[in-house]
Amino acid sequence: MFQETYDASAKSAAAKVRFLKDNPIGYVMASLLGGAYLGFGILLTYTISGFLGDWPARHIIMGASFGVALSLVIICGAEMFTGNAFVLYNGLRRKLISIKDVLCLWAVCYGGNWLGAVILSLLFYGAGYDTGTTAETITEAAVMKMSLPPLELFFRGILCNILVCLAIWSSFRCHSDAGKLIMTFWCLYVFYTLGFEHCIANMTVMTLAMLCTCQQKLDTKLKKSGIKNESMYKIH
Repeated sequence: MFQETYDASAKSAAAKVRFLKDNPIGYVMASLLGGAYLGFGILLTYTISGFLGDWPARHIIMGASFGVALSLVIICGAEMFTGNAFVLYNGLRRKLISIKDVLCLWAVCYGGNWLGAVILSLLFYGAGYDTGTTAETITEAAVMKMSLPPLELFFRGILCNILVCLAIWSSFRCHSDAGKLIMTFWCLYVFYTLGFEHCIANMTVMTLAMLCTCQQKLDTKLKKSGIKNESMYKIH
């Protein structure tokens, strides 16, 4: 019943590997865009959070807004590490690509996503948004994430990527852009509202937390949490 869709995702994996081999610079740029697109979603949701303050329903609104991130990746075309974890595994199972291809592409994609998140964060910082409610909410989120036990973060990451992979799977199942956008919205709405952890989205959160002029506030909160500021640089 789902064989055709599965085969399509496996062929997509082979196409991604060919893209990397034939045009490595182009693939890096596509990965960079993927990290930036996720970053735009983060900037939007935390700006909204700053506007809403302590309103109990703010996470519902934030969850409804974050869908723009993966929607940009799917519709505009970009490479994202978490989605590729699903697609490349399918290609590997179908023996269309090798384990070496998988590991190489994952490494390049992850690095490109990180670079895109850093560049977007620097642009946001340079535009003068390093103060105010957005900066404060991002800083608070970074402290909260760094305060979580490693095992909890690990399981939240797994739960997050289940939903991300479902969104990618849905994009292969749907034949219209409208259908893809609807399914992307629902999958990301669930993971963001429930507070799961997305490693690529967190690249923007952590980078901005280090850039913002809320550094003194960050240092104070980290000290209270028993976390050394140097550990912020070990998030990847």
